[in-house]
Amino acid sequence: MLKVVYPSNNFRIKKTAGKEFIFDEVRRRWVTLTPEEWVRQNFLQYMLRVKNYPGALLSVEKLVNVGELRKRCDIVVYKDSRPWMIVECKEMNVDLKLPALEQILRYNIGHEVQYLVITNGNNSIAFRLTGDAFIEIDELPSL
Repeated sequence: MLKVVYPSNNFRIKKTAGKEFIFDEVRRRWVTLTPEEWVRQNFLQYMLRVKNYPGALLSVEKLVNVGELRKRCDIVVYKDSRPWMIVECKEMNVDLKLPALEQILRYNIGHEVQYLVITNGNNSIAFRLTGDAFIEIDELPSL
């Protein structure tokens, strides 16, 4: 398992017409606060404030082509102008089992990134590409 210690945050949250919104500082806009978005925003803060990944190198809900389908990666981290890491966020009550792993592997087909991460906020699993295999790691690398 990946060791993640989330920083304390003062998220900007507002309520409009009965719906809650959270300000995403990477996308620089208000987004609907869903259970998955809560996990995504906390993991983004971990990447920005704990791992010191520059916000300019992060892309949120990045469109990718998976065969004929267009899908959205929750978070893509870039290094040397190329996708370097993909993060798939799930709601807190979703188990990180085979379907989540298969989903992120499909997203990686066109990118061939060096790192894959799956998180539900409570638990996170990360892998590093080594040769032709992904090896589980317990800490995110420095950028």
